[in-house]
Amino acid sequence: MLKTTLAAAVLIAGSVLAATGASAGECPAGAFKPGVREKVDFKPVGVTDTTLGAIDLEKQPANIKGRELRFRKLVIQPGGIVPWHSHDDRPALIYVAEGEIIEYASNCAMPILHKAGEIRPEVSGTSHWWKNLGDKTVVLFVGDVRKDPNDKHM
Repeated sequence: MLKTTLAAAVLIAGSVLAATGASAGECPAGAFKPGVREKVDFKPVGVTDTTLGAIDLEKQPANIKGRELRFRKLVIQPGGIVPWHSHDDRPALIYVAEGEIIEYASNCAMPILHKAGEIRPEVSGTSHWWKNLGDKTVVLFVGDVRKDPNDKHM
C-alpha cells in the first residue's frame, strides 16, 4: 500500500511539474531570454562569505592549470543582497541550506525563487544578483571553480 501511495505521489508531482513547464528554482518556461536583465551596481548588504576550503586543481591529478576548487558558506540576513556577478569564467553549484532567496538573472525575465533543499547550477551565460526578501536568514553553500584566487566576487 505504501509503495502504491508513494508511486502515485511521484506521478502526480511529475505531472504538475510537466504541466507548469518549470522546476523549482528554475527560470519559468517562456521567461528565459539571454540579456533580458541589465547589470545593477548594488554593493553587498548583510552577507557574510566564508571560504571553508579550497584545492589548487593544478596540483591534483586533474591538473587544471590556474584553477581552484573552492567551497564556501554564504549567510544572507533579511534584506541582504549578494551583488551582481558573472559565471562566464567561474562555474558554480549553489545549495540552499536554509531559507528562501530571490535570484535576478540576466537571462530570465522573471525573478527566480530558491528554497531550502534546492541546488542552482551557475554556468557560462549566467550573470545575476540575489536578495533575501524574507524575514529569516538564508544560508547557501557554494562550490565553484575560479581562475583568479584574488577574485572576491560572491
